[in-house]
Amino acid sequence: MAMSSEERSDANLRPSAISTRIAREEEVRGQEPVALSADGIDLVALRTSTGLKVFEGRCPHQGTLLGEGERHGNELVCRNHRWRFDVDSGKRIGGRECLRACPVEVRAGIVYADLRPLRTPATAVRSGTQSVASLPGPPTLPLIGNLLSLDPAQMHRIVEGWEATHGSIFKFRLGPRDVVVVSEPALAHKVMRERPENYRRLSAFAPIFEEIGAPGVLSAEGATWRSLRRLTMETLSHRNLRGFYPTLKRVVERLHQHWQRAADTGREVDLTHDLQRFLVDVMTQLAFGYDMNPFSDGDRQEGITPKQFDDVFEAVNRRLMAPFPYWRFVRLPADRHLDRIVGQILPWISGLVDAARTQVAAEPERAEQPRNFLEAMICARDESGQPFPNEVVVGNAIQILAGGQDTTANTLAWAIHEICDRPGVARALREELGVALGAASMPEDIETAGKLGYVTAVANEVMRLRPAIPMTFNETNADVVLGDFALPKGTPVWLLLRPAAREAAHFSDPEAFRPERWLTPQAVGDAHEPTAFMPFGSGPRMCPGRTLAMLELRVALAMIFRNFDIERVGSARRVHEVLRVTMNPRDLRVRLHRRKHHEV
Repeated sequence: MAMSSEERSDANLRPSAISTRIAREEEVRGQEPVALSADGIDLVALRTSTGLKVFEGRCPHQGTLLGEGERHGNELVCRNHRWRFDVDSGKRIGGRECLRACPVEVRAGIVYADLRPLRTPATAVRSGTQSVASLPGPPTLPLIGNLLSLDPAQMHRIVEGWEATHGSIFKFRLGPRDVVVVSEPALAHKVMRERPENYRRLSAFAPIFEEIGAPGVLSAEGATWRSLRRLTMETLSHRNLRGFYPTLKRVVERLHQHWQRAADTGREVDLTHDLQRFLVDVMTQLAFGYDMNPFSDGDRQEGITPKQFDDVFEAVNRRLMAPFPYWRFVRLPADRHLDRIVGQILPWISGLVDAARTQVAAEPERAEQPRNFLEAMICARDESGQPFPNEVVVGNAIQILAGGQDTTANTLAWAIHEICDRPGVARALREELGVALGAASMPEDIETAGKLGYVTAVANEVMRLRPAIPMTFNETNADVVLGDFALPKGTPVWLLLRPAAREAAHFSDPEAFRPERWLTPQAVGDAHEPTAFMPFGSGPRMCPGRTLAMLELRVALAMIFRNFDIERVGSARRVHEVLRVTMNPRDLRVRLHRRKHHEV
């Protein structure tokens, strides 16, 4: 039945369901998936043959942000476990799942959506049958709990030892507070999947970084995190890394030449130190467009040094474990040392920010096509359309630089340590490299690097046994139920990421270093459970640098084992794990010997 003029007038006055602003039209013009959010709901937008589509923004598998995925023709590919979805219908290719869609309209250059199909109906919260107090755990002391047992440098091993005794969910006390520790993969994925709504990083985390002048995506929460995350992922996307590859290759060649000189003189190499310098070189060029070239002119290094980052990480680790923020009242020698380091780092990066602002002002076209991460941050806008404050630009640059160099450098160092005692692995690496590289000393392009299957398997096996981040520190944002336990709001929840990957129920022969398990799991045994392997985390806050890290690992490992024989100096028992937020190998020194490409 047709509406009367009065009815049409009333309908025009009623607010449209498609009324939530989600983006500017110019933000969703390309073919690649775009991560958006509105009213706390994550979205993914795609241009298709039938128009603009907007779906729920988290993969139904493990909650990874689909806006960080890839577009392959008419398929949207999740970057975590490669689930594929049809871009028109949202249906999963090869599965029953289907992404929920929401209607959209574009009005006056603004994209609006009806979010009602994505709003989860309120459901009764299941009550936990047990309290935190009923969890097992190590014996505690009055007032200080288990504080005296937690050596910050060995904390991960201490807590892993408690896990072996008390099980996959237990508690200990940090001063007066109960800390819940989880290693069960299903529960760990639940925590990571429900960030940032039900869980967040420890509430002390962001203030610690803010106090040292380094707020950024790794410590941010809420709307600030969403804006910075989107910006970071755009910078680290595969298409941008393709353009960055020639620079990465040039930096790897510098390491190659530096180690050739070490091989020719027979001197010992501090492996971790050299690899950290290499990754600082990579990250300063990616983030700032600044060529630090740390291996030139007698190893003279300008700008930032790996030692400065080590000291900052050590300080952050110490402050996270402190029962109260003493440094706000009393400055100990370690705190004054941190002040001096920050006083060196901040002016240097601030100078780069000022220079980048001047460059963008002089060349406005850079706002449309930023040349590096720093320019992208300067030109970006937050969710309210405002530019990011200068302290956030500086702090985010520090966090990306620090996180990007330390984790990958340590993974490379652990890989070399493990392979030193396994000539069969080194031989298999060189056989693959001989076929893939021909006469080249390293992969000539990003496509070749991506095809190195055994090299990738080595990287995965190293991260299974020696994860750079062996534990993460979280906190409940609300009263939640985890397993059978009711956790009040504000409960610290630590996730142990290594024990599950070293259990026979998840990986056959779990203590053995066998890269083959990632190529043909049946060659090692029956058990192969990838969900127990979480080196980059999971859920919406999965590591934003995963694609870059894997690329760096492939190219660096290819160059190293293509061109050098490596001999560890001293016993393997001399090398031990030290935690400074990331897990470092201490006392790992080697000697290098040149090898010819045709040698296997």
